[in-house]
Amino acid sequence: MPFPMMCRTGLPASTAVLALLATLLPTGASAQMPDNRDVQVAEAVLAGPAAFRDEATVHGWTSTGASVTLRQGTNDLVCISDNPTQNGWSTACYPTSIEPYMVRGRELSARGITDSAERLRIRWEEADAGTLPMPEDPATVYILAGDGFDARAGAVVNPFLRWAIYIPWATSESTGLSPIPLTEGAPWIMFPGTAGAHIMVTPPAPR
Repeated sequence: MPFPMMCRTGLPASTAVLALLATLLPTGASAQMPDNRDVQVAEAVLAGPAAFRDEATVHGWTSTGASVTLRQGTNDLVCISDNPTQNGWSTACYPTSIEPYMVRGRELSARGITDSAERLRIRWEEADAGTLPMPEDPATVYILAGDGFDARAGAVVNPFLRWAIYIPWATSESTGLSPIPLTEGAPWIMFPGTAGAHIMVTPPAPR
């Protein structure tokens, strides 16, 4: 079953989200499979829609922090397990249409470009030039944060789900959305007019 094209999340924490997603896609296909593979798969897919989880591609991490493909899926959803080398707990899922953008961000990080604004600038310029493919339809990135994953219960502790809906080159005028968040939880458009334009949807944080 194909995954419907959709997109992404944020708020002032959105910049951190962008930096995270830029390095999410693993490339270590030859890395040794981790002992906790099943746990990583189980936690990763919880970020995505339930109807697409069983057939999703899942990427995760070895104990040394190397990226590895844990499961090759049969639909268009890609999910990433929590990276144990990073602070906090977070997983994400997104459609394959936005994958080139995520891969490019990771490549730039590997080249030593650690400044998130510089990675964005490079990718936007490449997208404008037509050398970096961008989704033709909206593409939704689901980001699930929490205090950790309870493997026995198969649930995230204190889950907090938010979304970022990529609509490259969209503007406030074309969407009718404010370029800044007007109220807590209200959608707004981030980076309007750029290849990285996306609608941020961040519900009020759990109390």
